[in-house]
Amino acid sequence: MAVSARGLRCKVELLQYSSRIGLDLRASLPDRKTVLVVDDDPSTLRGLKRLLREHGFDTVLFESAEALRSHDDFEKAFCIIMDIDLNHESGIELWHELADVGILLPVIYITGNDTPTTRIAATQSGCLAYLTKPFLAKSLIEQIERASAGVG
Repeated sequence: MAVSARGLRCKVELLQYSSRIGLDLRASLPDRKTVLVVDDDPSTLRGLKRLLREHGFDTVLFESAEALRSHDDFEKAFCIIMDIDLNHESGIELWHELADVGILLPVIYITGNDTPTTRIAATQSGCLAYLTKPFLAKSLIEQIERASAGVG
C-alpha cells in the first residue's frame, strides 16, 4: 500500500506528540524492516543489499536520485542510506527535498569524496551518520540498528 507524504507526515507528528506526553505508539505501528539504499554504483548497491540481508533487513535499491523521487511507498522503511554524489546530483539536496514533503526518515550518508565542506553540510542536514567509503560493515550496521530502534 502506498502512503502519501501527508500520511507519513501525520504518522511522524503523532509519534512526536505521543513521545512528548509519555506514550509509546511505535509498538502499534507496522514493523518496519526496510532500508532504502540510494547509490549510483551498482556494485555498492549489491554489496549493501547482501550485507543488510545478512543482518535481517530488507532493502529497496535505487540507482539514482530520480528513482528515489519516483518512489511512492515510504511506509515500510525506517531508514535511508544515501550516497552524497549521485551522478552529479547532491544526496544532501535530495534529503532536503524529501524532508520538505514530509518524508522524515533518518538518513545515513555514505561518500567516497570526503571534504570538510561536505561533512559540515551533511551534519547540518541532521543525518544519523556520515560514513566515508570504504567503511567497516560494523560501522554501518550499528547506525542502522540505531535507526531501527528509533534512536537518533
